[in-house]
Amino acid sequence: MAEAEETRLSRIKTLWSLVREAHGTEDEKAREAQSRLLERYGGAIQRYLMAALRDRDAVDDVYQEFAIQFIRGKLRGADPSRGQFRRYLKSVLFHLVADYRNRQGRGPRQIDPDAPEPAVYDSDPEGEEAFLQSWREDLLAKTWARLETHEKESGQPFYAALRLRALQPELRSQQLAEKLGEQLGRPFTAANIRQIVHRARERFAELLLDEVRDSLDDPTEAALLDELAELRLLDYCKPALDEAKDAST
Repeated sequence: MAEAEETRLSRIKTLWSLVREAHGTEDEKAREAQSRLLERYGGAIQRYLMAALRDRDAVDDVYQEFAIQFIRGKLRGADPSRGQFRRYLKSVLFHLVADYRNRQGRGPRQIDPDAPEPAVYDSDPEGEEAFLQSWREDLLAKTWARLETHEKESGQPFYAALRLRALQPELRSQQLAEKLGEQLGRPFTAANIRQIVHRARERFAELLLDEVRDSLDDPTEAALLDELAELRLLDYCKPALDEAKDAST
């Protein structure tokens, strides 16, 4: 229990210390922290911008504006007492998208995350849904990448098997075994493939839970479950959640 609490506090410290360092006075630390934050959240930001603007040039323009204003310290107002970082970031992006749509060639405006969100999003749930979807897809993409890395390091074909199952869910176990064998150049039986896919799903669930925890400011069990529900990721994480529940009883 103490170890879990220490891990939880470590995650919180990592996120918010990065935010503070990104807007600190030590240039080298600030640049490193900015780079790490943009690496962590850049994928979700760009996915959302593409869903909202549906134009690559517009996405590049708004993302560049976000990055410039971020580097200039315009996210300095983010802190744990004001709520979840994802929601703060969402508010900033909503304003940037609204400003881009209304600017019509005028110069860049300053981010004002304290202002109310634009009315277009208050009356149109698609803006909120697009942001949640982009966040969800980015978490899943990161998890797939981690599973692929795990396969390369361990030699266990979890990524290849689960990816094949996800892309062709209609395949029976024997067909999946044959296709995976052709892909990897080694034989598999139907029984092998069922076990591999089962273990791959468990590993995927564990890695996804880690990704979601790392995206939360305060990853308590209740906050984790709420986040999974809001992002519609509970089904993916059920194996790991069930295992954790069994271990605690």
